[in-house]
Amino acid sequence: MPHLKLRLTCTLPQQPAVEEALEELGALAVTLADAHADAPDEQAIFEPGVGEMPLWGEIVLEALFEHDVDTALLQNELAARMPAEVAASASTEEVPDQDWERAWMDQFKPMAFGRRTWVYPWNIEPPADPELAVIRLDPGLAFGSGTHPTTALCLEWLDGLDLRGKTVLDFGCGSGVLALAALVLGAEAAVGVDNDPQALTATADNAERNGVGARLRVYAPEDEPTAQYPVVVANILATALDELEPLLAARTAPGGLIAMSGILDGQEDELLLRYAPHFTELRVDRREDWVRISGRRKP
Repeated sequence: MPHLKLRLTCTLPQQPAVEEALEELGALAVTLADAHADAPDEQAIFEPGVGEMPLWGEIVLEALFEHDVDTALLQNELAARMPAEVAASASTEEVPDQDWERAWMDQFKPMAFGRRTWVYPWNIEPPADPELAVIRLDPGLAFGSGTHPTTALCLEWLDGLDLRGKTVLDFGCGSGVLALAALVLGAEAAVGVDNDPQALTATADNAERNGVGARLRVYAPEDEPTAQYPVVVANILATALDELEPLLAARTAPGGLIAMSGILDGQEDELLLRYAPHFTELRVDRREDWVRISGRRKP
């Protein structure tokens, strides 16, 4: 059966009450988005800190209701429960029912990174080629599949390394795709660290599904054992990379390699200065509006 989608716009201070009202009115799901998405003043939000829920100054809420909801009653309730300008912004449309996971999988096609790294969805069988390093992801868990330029930059960097016998630290692991790539590319072991428990679950589950679970350990930041790694990759935000410089430098073994992304074009200069005391051979690579910084830990 089709559903009814209600769309309205509110400000950040109004958002909690508006979302609560939609849920009380029977919304099956509520999604939030930047009201200025795809505009010059779009605000990117990727990796919040522990306990943080950053949102935009102006927010679009889309609420999904059962197809037979009384739209006139819904409009009256909106007018009664919400600020006039929020209720006035409301619009509705009918959306067809579908298998959302299947629709996502139909759009997710195999992707290549570097010479031999591939990311495949589970519904497509990869070729039986021992020269390929294949990661297979479940759309129910993978919220980092390689489609974003920062992930692609890090996957291509890993693809160009000789990882045999090495342990790789994936700091801010998300779905674990970078740790998995390291393992299928020949790393002996990988460690995934993330402040989101769901990310740790996704990383562990994806590792099991790819047959490398025994070679991967996952930790929350406060539980991560103190260690040094020959290869470190951190696909997080520039602000977090700035704050984490002492930790990431300490985690990278002397002579070891690091790659950092999640950096918007124009943010790299400050990070280069920040990391220069500890790293040499610093270089910048770009894809679209995003940057990867890589370097080697000084002795």
